[in-house]
Amino acid sequence: MTGPIRTLVVDDSAQVRRALVQILEAAPDVRVVGQAADGQEALRLALELRPELILLDLEMPRMDGFTFLRFLRSQAPTPVLVLSRHDGRADVRRALELGAVGFVRKPPRNLPPSERDLPELLSRIRGLRLAPEPAAAPVPALQRLVLLGASTGGPGAIARILADLPPDLPVAVLIAQHMPARFTASFAERLDRSCAFKVTEAREGDRLLSGMAFVAPGGQNLLVAGSARSPIVHLEAGGGHYVPSVDALFASAARVVGAGALGVVLTGMGSDGRAGLAALRAAGARTIAEAPETSVVFGMPKAAIDSGAAAEVRALPSIAQAVLEFAE
Repeated sequence: MTGPIRTLVVDDSAQVRRALVQILEAAPDVRVVGQAADGQEALRLALELRPELILLDLEMPRMDGFTFLRFLRSQAPTPVLVLSRHDGRADVRRALELGAVGFVRKPPRNLPPSERDLPELLSRIRGLRLAPEPAAAPVPALQRLVLLGASTGGPGAIARILADLPPDLPVAVLIAQHMPARFTASFAERLDRSCAFKVTEAREGDRLLSGMAFVAPGGQNLLVAGSARSPIVHLEAGGGHYVPSVDALFASAARVVGAGALGVVLTGMGSDGRAGLAALRAAGARTIAEAPETSVVFGMPKAAIDSGAAAEVRALPSIAQAVLEFAE
């Protein structure tokens, strides 16, 4: 790279932003191309301006620095220096784990950066310019997603399916199980202990990687966002009758990955999953409903079958085999 380092400044304090811009623009080899007061605005500017460096505050309204880092690394990977008043705090370590390349200590609260901070700040920035650029990663193939939706009797059915899947299977699994918020984290932990996949309660911005399974947090809908080649987790507050919503998960996957998804409606009361499975089938995805002989409650699967949304009806022991076929 040649020319001034194109930098985006992100901090919710207008005073801090002004001071940083003044310091940076005094250096001939740095150019500030944009400023943002929160993560949402910063993500928009990062995609629009394509800066070479981002200076990032962590504590911000609307979208904090951690959520911003998750979205950034999947949509517009860019070197990020964290602006922090704490060296070694857990939040700094977490930011580094999410892809930040380093941190710059800010002065005490309510005091903006000043000229005395110039050497450290600029040395960090110039160090990034001098560092060798990593080789470009190969573009991954279309990500395949397996979507499991269930209600009554679902925990046992989901555990059975995951237990039969090998750890190297090239799919990610997303789970919408009707369950109160206080139980979903422990449900994910139980699944993680009982299968070869890495199972976790989904968090905003998580990348959907092969060999991993994500459980929708209780009280929130788990949605697929990003792109077919780089899908990520998006969480939203649920307002419907069923939360987490199977329909919402399936419909989002239909929009993002289409034929790269396999949707399975498992045991449960009601009809959640019927409309979402129909959207998946219309998008070219493979769709399955659990057979009556293995369903604890043949409500959700029956609704999906009767509507024509389910192209296949399978007993629970054979659903893992369908996932293996889909992965191949």
